[in-house]
Amino acid sequence: MQRSLADSRVKFRHLQCFLAVAQFGGVQRAAESLSITQPAVSKTVAELEAILGVKLFERGRHGAVPTREGQLFMPHASACVSALRQGVDLLARAEGAAAATLEIGILPTVAAALVPPVLKRFAALWPRVIVRLATGANPELLERLKAGTIEFAIGRLADPERMVGLSFEQLFSEPLIAVVRAGHQLALGAGLPATSLEDFPVVLPPFGTLIRQSAESLLSAWGVPPLSGFVEVLSVSTGRALALENDAVWFVPLSAVEYELAHGMLVRLPLQFAGTGEPVGLIRRSDTQPSPVGRAFIDAVREVAQLRMAAAAGKPVAKRASRRSSRGGASRT
Repeated sequence: MQRSLADSRVKFRHLQCFLAVAQFGGVQRAAESLSITQPAVSKTVAELEAILGVKLFERGRHGAVPTREGQLFMPHASACVSALRQGVDLLARAEGAAAATLEIGILPTVAAALVPPVLKRFAALWPRVIVRLATGANPELLERLKAGTIEFAIGRLADPERMVGLSFEQLFSEPLIAVVRAGHQLALGAGLPATSLEDFPVVLPPFGTLIRQSAESLLSAWGVPPLSGFVEVLSVSTGRALALENDAVWFVPLSAVEYELAHGMLVRLPLQFAGTGEPVGLIRRSDTQPSPVGRAFIDAVREVAQLRMAAAAGKPVAKRASRRSSRGGASRT
């Protein structure tokens, strides 16, 4: 088929359905995310394949996996959808009829400490914005970023094969700590006897994460025997509840529990955690540029990260002037 004819027949709905199926790995979840029926998604993807003259997915028992052609097409489809959304948002903001929308991903373990100060700065420049925060494990955030459903992510540096097509800008280093409730038996001692963890529930990050690897290395270095039982969880709220209500020992990144530590709800165990810091950074697609509202949010993230790094080093930071250029020339509403 001639390229010009194919270009004219590809519609926004084709790209939406294609990206949704690629992101969720199947038609059912893609349909749910788009609030349409499964047959409608299947028909739309089939239309796109017919227009392009290629097979975009391999369909089987385990869902739909993008073919080589589908993988080649994906970043361009995502860039097209993203650009259209940005244009619509800017027009809506200029008319004052609706707020712009920003969709980003962030690790749940850093969200509580990072999001409030970032949003405070961001809202001063862009008060009429709908910010949609998607939290999840790092691999999930990377997949959503590649599929174009989020503009950028705040996460951890992954293996090289997972970072293909993505860039990573380090914001700060995140140390791992072990916490218990205030008044916990282990908090009253000077160290951690090798066998004492068997007497309490232990909460660890999920298997396969970098912070889980750090936790296992520390347990081995402390001479703790292999644990006969423990809980794996990424949810900060669940980990907090287990520590407060079940006397659990919770291995968690520092930023996830800063509030609880500051207010005396949780306390750090007096253990050596040197070398457990893992970089947290801004992850973006290499083939796209952030929208004006996205640039403003990124500027706010960088400012807060700089403050965190300075506070950790005990250094003062000069207050930066707001950068009006980050608003892309739009007036405040």
